[in-house]
Amino acid sequence: MADTWLPSLITASPQEGFELAITLSRRGVKYTQPDAQVLHKLRPEYANDHAALTAASQVVALNFQTVAAANNYWRS
Repeated sequence: MADTWLPSLITASPQEGFELAITLSRRGVKYTQPDAQVLHKLRPEYANDHAALTAASQVVALNFQTVAAANNYWRS
């Protein structure tokens, strides 16, 4: 099992929450494909594929939705 790197979904601001959502998304890719050489080899293919980029944006948005809910949408 990997080291604990995510102690909480709580962030100080929406900006930090969005950055956490990006981190969650990138970590998900790394867990799915742990071989860095394969990731770098495939990058040119999906970097120029509008459907792949849209899908990546959807994953970030879903993770941001999760983080926002965990932070009560940063309401006081």
